[in-house]
Amino acid sequence: MKFENTLQFATEMDNNDSLRAFRNQFIFPQVNGKDVIYFTGNSLGLQPKIAKNYVDEIMKDWAELAVEGHFYAEKPWWDYHERLAKPLAKIVGAKPDEVSVMNTLTVNLHFLMVSFYKPNSKRFKIICEEKAFPSDQYMLQSQVRFHGYEPSESIIEIKKREGEHFWRTEDVISKIEEVGDELALVLIGGVNYYNGQVFEMESITKSAKSVGAMVGWDLAHAVGNVELKLNEWGVDFAAWCSYKYMNSGPGNVSGIYVNEKYLNRTDFNRFEGWWGTKKESRFLMKPIFEPIASADAWQVSNPAVLSLAPYLASLQLFEEVGMQALIEKQKLLTAYLEFVLQEVDKAVDSTFEIITPKSRGCQLSVFLHGEGRSIFDYLMKNGVIVDWREPNVIRLAPAPFYCSFEDMYRFGEILKTGILAE
Repeated sequence: MKFENTLQFATEMDNNDSLRAFRNQFIFPQVNGKDVIYFTGNSLGLQPKIAKNYVDEIMKDWAELAVEGHFYAEKPWWDYHERLAKPLAKIVGAKPDEVSVMNTLTVNLHFLMVSFYKPNSKRFKIICEEKAFPSDQYMLQSQVRFHGYEPSESIIEIKKREGEHFWRTEDVISKIEEVGDELALVLIGGVNYYNGQVFEMESITKSAKSVGAMVGWDLAHAVGNVELKLNEWGVDFAAWCSYKYMNSGPGNVSGIYVNEKYLNRTDFNRFEGWWGTKKESRFLMKPIFEPIASADAWQVSNPAVLSLAPYLASLQLFEEVGMQALIEKQKLLTAYLEFVLQEVDKAVDSTFEIITPKSRGCQLSVFLHGEGRSIFDYLMKNGVIVDWREPNVIRLAPAPFYCSFEDMYRFGEILKTGILAE
C-alpha cells in the first residue's frame, strides 16, 4: 500500500477500518478538552467502558449475598477464574487446561521457577537477553542464589552485536548450542520492552529443547499484541501481565501457561495451596494435596474476583474481535506510524532512528538524535501520551483496539511543530 501523510488519507483508512467502532468501547483521558493520542498501551491499556459493569456486578453480589456469592452469584466467585481460560487460550495458542490466572507477573515467574528451574551440578545455567526487564533480572538472580549458585557464573546474557539495537536469532541459538548440556533454562521476554523486538520464539524454543533445557517466556509485551502458539511450539511455561495490551487495569492479575505434559501430575515440583486442589474434594479438607488436572493446580489462594472482573470484561472484547483481526490492523497501523515518522524526519532538521526491527508488534522505539527530553514534555502537554526511556528514546505503541490512523497523522503534525518550535 502506498501511504500518504495527509488527513484525508488517514480519514479514509479509518473509514475502511473494520475495527473502528471498538475505539468507542474505551475511555480516553483528556488534555486541553480533547481525547489524548494514546501511545502507552504497552504500559497500561485504556479502560474498557464495560469494565465498570463487571466490577459493579461483584460489588452488588457482595452486598446482597455476602459469603453466599461464592456459590450463588450470577457468576459464582469460586470458579470465576475459569471463565477466563478459554478466551485466553485462544490468545496465547494453548489449550484451555494449560492456562490459569493468578497473582502478578513476577510472583508467577517465581512460582513457575519452582517447577521448571531444577539445577544440578552439571545443568544449572540460564540464558536470558541482555538488559532484560529489571524485574526479570532480579527474579533470576534471586532464584540462582536461592539454589546456591552465583549469578555471574549461572546467568548468561545474550548481547546485541556492536552498533546494533536488536538481537539476532542466530546468536541466541549459537549460545544455546555452546552452553549445551550445562543449560537448565532459557527464559526470555517474548517481546522486548525497550526496543519492541519480537523474538523468534518457535525456533529458540526448538533449539533449547534440543539440548535438553526447559523453555519459558515472559509474555508481558507479547500477549494481546502478537501471534502466539505456545502449545504448538512446545513451550514449557510462560507468564504475562494483563494490564498492557489486555486492558485489565493497573497492576492487575497475571496469566500463566503450563504445557499439558506437566498437568495432573503428583511427581512434579510445585508450591501448592488449597485452591490448586481438586474442586470435588476441596472442601473435604484432605491432608494430602490432589492437583486439579489443569494449570489451576499452580494456584495457591482463592482468586481475587474484583481483579478478575475487568480482565474478563476486556477478554469479551478480544472474543468479539479475534487476535487475527487485531494483528492485521496492528501491522498496518504501525507501518503507517513508521511512514509518518519518516515524513516528519524529512521536514525537520533532525534525525530519527527507529531502533525497533521489522520483527515487531505494535511498538516503535525511536531515538530522537539531537532532541532532548523537552520534545517529550511538549508532546505530553499537547495531548500525546508517550513513554520516555533514557537516554533519548520515546516508545510509541499504537494499540489497534483504540488507536486510529488519524491519531498517527495528528501525532506527526504535533511532533513536527514541537521540533520546529525549539
